[in-house]
Amino acid sequence: MAEREKKLRIIPLGGVDEFGKNITVVEYENDILVVDCGSIFPKEDMLGVDLVIPDVTYLIKNKERIRGMLLTHGHEDHIGATPYVLRQVPMALYGTKLTLALVDLKLKEHRIGGIQLNVVKPRDEIRLGAFHIRFIHVNHSIAGAVAIAITCPAGTVVFSGDFKVDFTPIDGEVTDLASFAELGTKGVLAFLCESTNIERKGHTMSETKIGQTFIDMFQQAKGRVIVAMFASNIHRVQMVVDSAAMFGRKVCFVGRSMVNVTRVAMSIGELNIPEENLIDVDDLDNYADEEVLVVTTGSQGEAMAGLTRMAYGEHRKLQIRPTDMVILSAHPIPGNEKPVARVINQLYRCGANVIYGQLGEVHVSGHACQEEIKLLHVLVKPKYFIPIHGEYAKLWQHAELADTLGTPSENIVIPEIGQVIEMSQDSLAIVGEVPTGGVLVDGLGIGDVGNVVLRDRKHLSQDGLIIVVMAIDRDNGTLVSGPDIISRGFVYVRENEDIIECSRELARDIALSYGAIAGSDWQNMKNRIKDELHRYIFDKIKRNPMILPIVMEI
Repeated sequence: MAEREKKLRIIPLGGVDEFGKNITVVEYENDILVVDCGSIFPKEDMLGVDLVIPDVTYLIKNKERIRGMLLTHGHEDHIGATPYVLRQVPMALYGTKLTLALVDLKLKEHRIGGIQLNVVKPRDEIRLGAFHIRFIHVNHSIAGAVAIAITCPAGTVVFSGDFKVDFTPIDGEVTDLASFAELGTKGVLAFLCESTNIERKGHTMSETKIGQTFIDMFQQAKGRVIVAMFASNIHRVQMVVDSAAMFGRKVCFVGRSMVNVTRVAMSIGELNIPEENLIDVDDLDNYADEEVLVVTTGSQGEAMAGLTRMAYGEHRKLQIRPTDMVILSAHPIPGNEKPVARVINQLYRCGANVIYGQLGEVHVSGHACQEEIKLLHVLVKPKYFIPIHGEYAKLWQHAELADTLGTPSENIVIPEIGQVIEMSQDSLAIVGEVPTGGVLVDGLGIGDVGNVVLRDRKHLSQDGLIIVVMAIDRDNGTLVSGPDIISRGFVYVRENEDIIECSRELARDIALSYGAIAGSDWQNMKNRIKDELHRYIFDKIKRNPMILPIVMEI
């Protein structure tokens, strides 16, 4: 078989038809690379769930073939699952300085050792197995973002990563368009490009544009300024801190992730703040309000984040005051609109002066709009195109855009999670599927919360719980105590004693009807109590609580 006929496989394990959980497998013969390893916020119906990570069953089954993991940048939707995945599938990591510093912080928190972290720089080239890899600098809302070009005998695949084309970036380093053009000239087999802002025409505004906005805000502020943003947006943090310094304000970081990330960024030189400008949250009362800037987490309305706890009076050290100016320097991630709106409403109830996207230019997207996306397509000139990073409507629109730019529709695949996309210079096809899905993280439990548990939690949250407790004599099987009815989240017992008493009598009659209850009859009796009580309660008040009969031997 000629080399040009050999097949390259691309398998998205996340990051398509969703925002977040980005992880893609690139496979050639006996070698596998993993690109990114992100997490995603739980949906509102995932009660009690902290995080959703990708199902990596396929990687676990093929761990001996994995040559390494390549990381495009340090946002949670691209690195958030690393400690959970690396615990199951240890592998070497490759990423820029800040990206790996953030991953290292996660690995230490989870007490995971033995992972090889290899720092790379833009334009570095490495070889892993059959793959030759090149890292390309791109602008994004975090330092150290890169696109990745992966070449093997079947051809070159280019991952855009999260990017925008910013000609006046904070760090002065513009997106390396020359490298994309060079790859396009040599020939690109497949292009995987993000679709976040595909619906937006024109160009994304430069990060420097909001610098003047912050200066204006600080000039107007009479009391404390509290800015909420993503902890990993180091360039934005630097801009806010520099603006505060112009007006003599000290900086206080609040929120575990904000404190940890800024500390790491300062230690590797990505964030520059004089030590004398930093103050601890415990020392805030030693300064006048007009001398203070608080930078915190919570721009997405997260329940346990700093801004949310301040708004609801649950923070140990900080309470919102009517003289505070609160700036939300982030747009809600799709799906987070409601919790963000709740926090904004609560901030207004506290009397604060709240500034967010609709009221001022306090946020700039880190993602490319249509004209920038078109530019990359034209430079890369791929044979095949696969849109990624977005819900299905965005992927479809991106596919339509690629068609207008010269990539024929038969050379475009709108991917589904788990699909095996196989390609060569002469063919493109979906040839199968691998196990996929979301693994739910709840506290220290990973994957032990599934559909059944979520269904029960939803049932409990909607209709409550009734526990029927009774005691049976071990020797003769007779009912000696109960049944007692315990209600939680069902009805207020004192105002519904008739329902509780009738339920108790019904359960008692069923138990007594069994006479001497043998152990083998317990389950039948419990099932009958559940069925009869369900019927009675629904007929009475049209509710369907979870009913849990408990039988004890004495």
